Amino acid sequence: MTGLPVSDVKTAEVNGVTLAYREIGSGHPLLLINGFASPMDTWNPPFLASLSQHFRVIIFDNRGTGYSSVSDDSFTIPLFAADTAALMDKIRIPHAHILGLSMGASIAQELVLAHPDKVERLVLAAGTCGGPEMVRMQKDTWDRLADKNGSPAELADRMFSVLFPKDWLVSHNPWNYCPVVHETTSEENAERQATAFFSWTGAYNRLPEIRCPVLVVTGTEDVVIPPENSRILARRISVARLVEISGAGHGMQYQCPTEFADIVIEFLQGR
Repeated sequence: MTGLPVSDVKTAEVNGVTLAYREIGSGHPLLLINGFASPMDTWNPPFLASLSQHFRVIIFDNRGTGYSSVSDDSFTIPLFAADTAALMDKIRIPHAHILGLSMGASIAQELVLAHPDKVERLVLAAGTCGGPEMVRMQKDTWDRLADKNGSPAELADRMFSVLFPKDWLVSHNPWNYCPVVHETTSEENAERQATAFFSWTGAYNRLPEIRCPVLVVTGTEDVVIPPENSRILARRISVARLVEISGAGHGMQYQCPTEFADIVIEFLQGR
């Protein structure tokens, strides 16, 4: 599947680093925050196309990921949230809808808690509250995610084995559902992001402070961020609505992009 063109990448100087970003579509701003070591061209083009029919969609590379630069500052989830807030200021978006995916959902939680005025409606997709209350993935799943040995094809196959349910993989070729990714993230920066994610003390005790409308979305077959994490989020956030996509794994934006996008659009439009 063809990815996004490199020519439309823009940059912004924030907090001592250069963040690379793209804008797609027009209308009310919707900022997407990506997950662990995932550059912006890992967003699924059909998913983005659906969202951009209704919103001005902004995607970007977290510091140390893809086209964005890095500093010596220790990576933390609050730092990534501060970068996100600074990027919004730099491109003159005082407030927006926010969608955080996987680790991006953790960043989104810190963003809304630190800057509630910047977040209108919040989508937490395949997310966790972090800290001791987090339901962690099985060791075998992490071992496959962290294993960087082998050819690019072998690496991709290992990634597919955790992003998608086994039953789905029997009848689908994941190469036909995922975009070609040109951006890279160094192993060192991926390790720094992993440290930031797993050392995050979490937001469990602060979640009741969230007052904007929240949509929590998970796939029932997610083995990377088990769905019980989304149920915890929904229970702790009084204004949250929980949607579980039956049969979907952590890669739900690839596996069922239309269903996922429709759920998000309906929520963001207040329906």
